[in-house]
Amino acid sequence: MGGLNTVRLLPGVLVALVALSVPAALAMPRFRIQAIPQLHYDTGNALWELDRRVMACTFCHVKDSGGAPWNPFGQAIQAAFQADAKAGGKAKFPEVLYATLKAGGDADGDGYLDALEVYARTLPGDRESVPDRPLKELQAAFEGAGGIAQYAPPEVKARR
Repeated sequence: MGGLNTVRLLPGVLVALVALSVPAALAMPRFRIQAIPQLHYDTGNALWELDRRVMACTFCHVKDSGGAPWNPFGQAIQAAFQADAKAGGKAKFPEVLYATLKAGGDADGDGYLDALEVYARTLPGDRESVPDRPLKELQAAFEGAGGIAQYAPPEVKARR
């Protein structure tokens, strides 16, 4: 009789295991979880923690699946981490991301500063991904929305 009960329970146990593994499988890497609200990519999407379309891995990586290699914007963030470490700092990702954007670089060389590409929701590390608005118009809208300060991490905003 015990064997029959085990057979009846097995499908339920399997369904429970699958259900428990789904959130872990859909979870995003920590850096992306931090970047999405900092860059306001969560605006209008209450399920952003599970929605990989909000900010693709290709924001910083070459491959859709993430990991090495990194695109030029991802390399700029890595360089900022390395510079901070060499200077004896222990900056966290939100601070390094902000510093990278504040530096005014154009990692992919497409003529749009990285911060403007973030604002326009294009990929700052992909030369083919460019805003659909003229540069001057985009710059004016960016400044009107708060400029680079809108991307400061909460700790930096609190010190002002």
